[in-house]
Formats: sequence, structure tokens, C-alpha cells
Amino acid sequence: MRSLTVAVERFPIAGKFVIARGAKTEAVVVTATIKDNGVRGRGECTPYARYDETVESVTSQIESIRTDIEAGADRMRLQTLLAPGAARNALDCALWDLEAKRRGLRAHELVGAAPPAPVVTAFTLSVGSPAEMAAAAAAARERPLLKVKLAGEGDVVRLRAVRAAAPDAALIVDANESWPAADLQANLAACAAAGVILVEQPLPAGADAALGQIERIVPICADESAHDRHGLEMLRERYDVINVKLDKAGGLTEALAMAEEAENLGFAIFAGCMVASSLAMAPALLIAARARFVDLDGPLLLARDRPEGLVYDGSMILPASPALWG
Repeated sequence: MRSLTVAVERFPIAGKFVIARGAKTEAVVVTATIKDNGVRGRGECTPYARYDETVESVTSQIESIRTDIEAGADRMRLQTLLAPGAARNALDCALWDLEAKRRGLRAHELVGAAPPAPVVTAFTLSVGSPAEMAAAAAAARERPLLKVKLAGEGDVVRLRAVRAAAPDAALIVDANESWPAADLQANLAACAAAGVILVEQPLPAGADAALGQIERIVPICADESAHDRHGLEMLRERYDVINVKLDKAGGLTEALAMAEEAENLGFAIFAGCMVASSLAMAPALLIAARARFVDLDGPLLLARDRPEGLVYDGSMILPASPALWG
């Protein structure tokens, strides 16, 4: 007999996490656990205010289909019960985990993919003053890939400070929709001068047409502008890379389809995450295996992770254990 348990869990962040839209000091996640004849599957999601999600709304969405889940709804049925978003992600990943454990297989075998190999993740620097960001970059300067959060006004100075403090690291810039279109070319020129290898979502979603009208001297990644596989073709003239996040796509099932569609359209893949525990990162490693860029550093930003969490060797993520997920 199947049962569903929904829990809200809190993981303190080491220091604070600051982006253009605000700051937080803890990661608040919703975990779905599905048990079936003694076998347990788990999935974790992060409600995101940018998409009008709260812990209460996500929990309510999950509870709204409790009867279907406990009656045996599978991953395909789930896609018709909930729209893409955090709630569906938690349930979808729990169903993947449950199926893997019931069948005595690893999740990559269910997908039909090769066993995951260690991957290098970006390490995120929160937005702050140039001096604050330089100090953070200096502390992380040995990491091979840094993701630099920016916020609009003053970004050129921030970027120069980070580059001076971490001269050898590859840099990704994430503006979180904060750049005015009028500053786009000047900011991209500053990124090119600093050797930035990717700029993520510089303009607001829905107001990004200018990206198709300029020479993209640094590759541009769609994050808030790309949620699932639908509509990707419309982004071909504006973006070079698609950020595939399970919380946006509504789970691993759609994320895999989204990645395949993006690749078919000529996009490179960015495997992204919210700030969350290793339980949220583990299924995303199946996207990371096919990604050019990986940002699955959520647990590195926490003061504590789950006891059975992923092992990070510096910025290298080792494959997940079955005790964690999949």
C-alpha cells in the first residue's frame, strides 16, 4: 500500500545568499516521501517567490493530488496532474527514486544513460559591494569555476574586482534579469574584457528581445526565460544556452525532455539549481552528465547538509549514493 508524506525542512546557509532580488539566510525546502510495500522514494523542491510559489502553495499543490499518488499514479500520470513547478518536481523525483529502488536499478539505468561521472560545479559568489565580492572571490580563487551574481548598477566595477581577486578562475555571470537593455552592450563588453565565459539571464524574461538584435560577444544563457521544453524554439535568436532546473521544469522527467529538445535546437545545456540540499542535486546530476555548464553547488552554500549527502571534492561532485537518491 502506498503512502505519501510531505515535510518542510530548513537548512541554514553559511553566511547569507544574496542575488539581485534579495537575500536569505536559510534554504526552506519541501520534501515528498512515497512509501510502497516497504520501499521509500524521496524528492525535494524549493518554492521560489519569483514564480509565485510559497511553501504553503507548494505543499497545498502536493496535497491536492495525494489521492492520485497513493492510488498509484506514475510519472507520466503526474505530468497531467500538476503544472511544471516545484511541487511536481518533488513528486516526480520521489517517483524516480521509488522506481529505482523497487526495481533494484540506479536512476541512470532507468534513463538509459551511462553511469554518472564526477563533474565540476560552479561555486556561487553572492552580490555585494566590490570589496565584499573581491574578498569572497579571493577566498574561492582556487576553485576552477565561479558564478558571479550581479545586480545592475555598479556591475562593471564588481566584475573587475572579482577578476582581480581570482585571476585564474573561469567566470560565469548571473544578472538575474537586472540589466537595463540600455546597459546591455557595455556590460557584455566588460564581461568579454574580464574573460567571462557565459552570461545568464541579463534581461527580464519577456523583455529580452534586444538579445536577438545584438552581437552576442559572450554566450547568453536563458534561465527565467526558459521553464520547460515548450517555447524553446522561440528563444533561438536570443540565447545560446538553456538553464535546465528541475524546480522550473517540474521534475527530472520534463528536465530530460527539455534538455533533449534544447540540444535538438542547437542550444548548449546548463545544469542549474536552487539553494537546496543534496537530495535536490542528486537527480540533477543526470542533467549535468550532458551539460556544458554545471551549477549544482547548493550544498556547498549550506552550513549543514543531509547526513547522506553528496560528496564534494573541492568543486568536483562525486556520483550520488543509493542511500541519498536513485
